[in-house]
Amino acid sequence: MMNRFERCILSALLVFASSAIVPQAYADPVVIHGSTTFFRRVMEPAKAAIEADSKHELTLIPNKSLPGLIALMEGRAHMAAISASLKSEIKALQRTLPGMDYNRLQAHEILTTRIAFGIHPSNPVRKASLHEVRKILLGEIKNWSEMGGENLPIRVVLVGGGGGVTTVIETELLGGQSPRGSHIIFVRTPVQLVQVIEQERGALGFAQLALTKQKGIPELITERPIEQTLSLITFGDPTPAANEVIQATRRAAEKAM
Repeated sequence: MMNRFERCILSALLVFASSAIVPQAYADPVVIHGSTTFFRRVMEPAKAAIEADSKHELTLIPNKSLPGLIALMEGRAHMAAISASLKSEIKALQRTLPGMDYNRLQAHEILTTRIAFGIHPSNPVRKASLHEVRKILLGEIKNWSEMGGENLPIRVVLVGGGGGVTTVIETELLGGQSPRGSHIIFVRTPVQLVQVIEQERGALGFAQLALTKQKGIPELITERPIEQTLSLITFGDPTPAANEVIQATRRAAEKAM
């Protein structure tokens, strides 16, 4: 039998051991900067599950795909989240930041999702060719009457500042060009984009499909879908911690589909 002093020593040791174990529940915090679409679609709803599966605490900083890649290359993030192909994102970055070590960036695909061409609910036009959409983006088709709709100016709504959907549209439909013309409305976030579509009768907005479905916004249907790839990016080979988070994120995304 232990005496009172021995019991006190044992209790103190157990308390110390418990306090030493708690911080190890989530080892090696992982900081991820990047795509608001990626975070809203994957990371935010599954954050607790990804942390439990990977055993790593996540710090998520939504600031769009291109700023996320910059943070990664500057050492402010362990990984970047992007919502377009890495090739197209690098091409966009090279316009303003040539000479960076882009060859070391590695993409780890998580899932692919479709981009919706959202329109105001009152708009009777429901179909278009991708060629027509391209002409709208370039200001060559300016009125919905040219598409069989009302006599109403077309207002194109896009997320500016390095958004993944905009990068995909520029790559897939414009050959790397930027949309141009006074009919373009740039907003800061996908949520603001959807709000403009809801308010602007002549709007044609390019958004992630899940967001337009959530808001009940109708689509302009084309002959084939335009898709965006959601990926986690590492600078060089992923560290063991990054790899564990990547694999856990893939499992979470598969369960959510």
